[in-house]
Amino acid sequence: MPPPGRRLFLALALLLLLLLLLVPGLDALRTLGDGSSADAPDAAVELNASNFDSVLKESPLKFAVVEFFASWCPACRNYKPQYEKVAKLFNGPNAVHPGIILVARVDCAMKTNADLCGKFSVGRYPMLFWGPPHKFAFGRWDPKQDKDEIQLIDEWRTADHLLNYMNKRIGSSFGLDDEKYENEDTLPRNASDPEEIARAIYDVEEATAQAFEIIFQNKMIKSNTQVPLIKFLQLLVVHHPSKRCRRGSAEMLVNFDDLWPSDPISLSSQETTILQQVDASKYFHICGKEVPHGYWIFCRGSKKGTRGFSCGLWVLFHSLSVRVGDGESNLAFTAICEFIQIFFICDECRNHFHEMSSSVSVPFNKTRDLAMWLWRTHNKVNQRLMKEENTLGTGDPRFPKITWPPKQLCPSCYLSYSRESNGTENIEWDEDEVFQFLVRYYGRMIASSKEVTLSSSDDAASTYDVASSTNAVTVPVGAALAIAVASCAFGALACFWRTQQKNRKYLHQLHSLKKI
Repeated sequence: MPPPGRRLFLALALLLLLLLLLVPGLDALRTLGDGSSADAPDAAVELNASNFDSVLKESPLKFAVVEFFASWCPACRNYKPQYEKVAKLFNGPNAVHPGIILVARVDCAMKTNADLCGKFSVGRYPMLFWGPPHKFAFGRWDPKQDKDEIQLIDEWRTADHLLNYMNKRIGSSFGLDDEKYENEDTLPRNASDPEEIARAIYDVEEATAQAFEIIFQNKMIKSNTQVPLIKFLQLLVVHHPSKRCRRGSAEMLVNFDDLWPSDPISLSSQETTILQQVDASKYFHICGKEVPHGYWIFCRGSKKGTRGFSCGLWVLFHSLSVRVGDGESNLAFTAICEFIQIFFICDECRNHFHEMSSSVSVPFNKTRDLAMWLWRTHNKVNQRLMKEENTLGTGDPRFPKITWPPKQLCPSCYLSYSRESNGTENIEWDEDEVFQFLVRYYGRMIASSKEVTLSSSDDAASTYDVASSTNAVTVPVGAALAIAVASCAFGALACFWRTQQKNRKYLHQLHSLKKI
């Protein structure tokens, strides 16, 4: 006969199995919409009255299409595959053209959405609207207002019709059969547009998150690299342009010694083994759980492999350089240089940067000193890469390397300019104007982003990812009760299992980090 502990385990397992098999309401969690499997979620983002304003207000994208439909409407069900074809181009981790247009939908058949649908004068199904995401938030549509920034879409009946409408609105030539980055060279962009520059904050977050993912995945945090990383995190806590990245950096610092103890000699062999196997990226999300999104906005290249991560890092470093105080400039210089030297794994890149930083003989005493040195250094890098990319044909044809800032962005930065027959530029800079430009461009114009919460009443509100699909479902009371009981059963099983393990005190400390 099994021992009492084993009998308890088997009884709880049987209870959990019965709950999963016998409660019909749980089917709502497995199937959403018209028989669509949870394994293949809709590409269109499902919005409702509780998240509509917050999601659209905080969206980093410039454009949005919102469909108001009714789940009981046969015409809406028939149109869904057409809408999904377009949504898959722009939404989700595998989108062909991510980071440009948010494609969303609202089910007006849900009673909770009645007022929301009324605000947009929905009188038939489906109705599709076009406009800037922030204009939808806390907004409304009135058919009597012809000049409203939210426009009713008349051309929508097929995926081709809807995509043609969208192309006309933004001046693009996207197609339903596009491959990644195909036809993006036609997308209008203006690097001097304040709205475009402000949106660089999302790429700074993306680059920050990716940089730390690389560090975690390659297990680069060792006894001899901890101090440089802590210095860089301290810099980010105070001066990162994104509030949620500052918060994430602070959380990582607070919990740093739990995963990377400063005194590893005192650990047992089992504890050391556990630490070596821990994937820190599961515990720490330096810029929020929804970052990285997997796409770029301001730093978006026109072909695969260009701009992106390196562009985002440069914007981060420039932003840090103009945000630090005079007394912090040399500390910031050291932190940035050590971070690149140790954690930037492009060997040639970091060696070139190390050569340039090693030539600095006098400490930086002013913010201006650091900002101007980084500006000169970036232009030297651009000059070198410009020659290499022109020779090898590896550059981005839409965004070739240039001397920064170009004259159209800052005409007052140039005292004189000439170009020789071999392409060499001769520029006399007004460095006072250059510094003011850097402060304005990388400081004031890059706005700090805010977290988007799905529900203000939820103490553990989760952040929302505009690049992936979410689906709101109404779970019956019986199913909700069953879920709660099943959760308790899971908890009891987990508790029983943990009591059988050794060193449970240390394992509990690691488990608690999952809440970060």
